Amino acid sequence: MRVKCVICDKIESIEDNSFQAKRLRNRPIYTYMCKTCTNRITEKTEKRIATGNFHLYRSKKQDDDWG
Repeated sequence: MRVKCVICDKIESIEDNSFQAKRLRNRPIYTYMCKTCTNRITEKTEKRIATGNFHLYRSKKQDDDWG
């Protein structure tokens, strides 16, 4: 399967039966990023976390009364 990186527009091929290929085919919300872009974003995020000025705002989980 041929895929295109959403950041650098680099075209790569991945195995048709891989989990990532199945996820890209079945769920259009998922996008593909090449390894170089993934590594670059990971490194920059880790540097920002190390500065102490990085805050990750996540929604709080609400307890479900069904459980």
